[in-house]
Amino acid sequence: MLSVTADPRGHEVQQFGRLEAASPAMRRVLTVLERLAPTELTVTLIGETGTGKDVLAHTLHDHSSRAAAPFVVFDCGAVAANLAESELFGHERGAFTGAHSAYSGAFERADGGTLFLDEVGELPIDLQPRLLRALENRRVRRVGGNQYRPVDLRVVAATNRDLKSLVAAGRFREDLYFRLAAAVVAVPPLRDRAEDLPLLTKRLIEDLGRPGVSVASGCYEALAVHAWPGNVRELKNTLACALAFVDEGGVLEPDQLQLVAPADDESAVERLPLGGQPLERIERAAIRQTMSYTRGNKVLAAQALGIAVSTLYEKLKRYRIGT
Repeated sequence: MLSVTADPRGHEVQQFGRLEAASPAMRRVLTVLERLAPTELTVTLIGETGTGKDVLAHTLHDHSSRAAAPFVVFDCGAVAANLAESELFGHERGAFTGAHSAYSGAFERADGGTLFLDEVGELPIDLQPRLLRALENRRVRRVGGNQYRPVDLRVVAATNRDLKSLVAAGRFREDLYFRLAAAVVAVPPLRDRAEDLPLLTKRLIEDLGRPGVSVASGCYEALAVHAWPGNVRELKNTLACALAFVDEGGVLEPDQLQLVAPADDESAVERLPLGGQPLERIERAAIRQTMSYTRGNKVLAAQALGIAVSTLYEKLKRYRIGT
């Protein structure tokens, strides 16, 4: 059930299961998921790689009537094309070379629960008709078998591809697209939900087994400036690396975050409250933070700032940074 609280800054925070959101974009997603969870609708999550679509899918399952049954993941992009049919629908003994015993595919293993079709846009085109029939008829036939087996499950799909474009290009069946598009939820990238960074950082630090570590306020400023092309997955990897330098019960400091914001990332900078600040103060802060990110490496810092190394040395001396 969706609950609403407030964070220490007074911002409204919505919570659905373990998911928390302070950003308007993600709060809308949680509201939609809370409504869809108890239904039997097929839900398709669309968003960039690393946005946490798998976590959202699992949350849908956990808050459905099927929560006590299996949650089975089938990654359409990680299975070789010649094995995809067997992995999805199963096979009988002797169906092909190497099939020494019968095998239950993802559909059968998910019976009673939820089947999560991750990266469904990568599913081979020749396998898509069989998937469509299985979704519509709720029964599957193993490779090499004659018997149809009924399955009772809910399907949640996810993709980072534009399925409409794939349909137009003839690489994704239109009828399958409409079958999966019963309820489409767009998951925002991390750069569009900077308000969620403190919540995500705290949760990810706990997930990484370091709940006793606190976070210096300067870290959130550094995290907010970064573009996060890898989204939440990149944030988790960044924190995992940084925590290696923090003692148990210690404080995560900005200089432990190995981040260098791309020079052409203007959208994140535009969101900072820079209006009315003297340019000298802004430049000093930018140089100090960049030197922290690069752990004092002046060549990398100069590259990130878009200036010559000699110019950086002059500014370091002028602003008395590192002296």
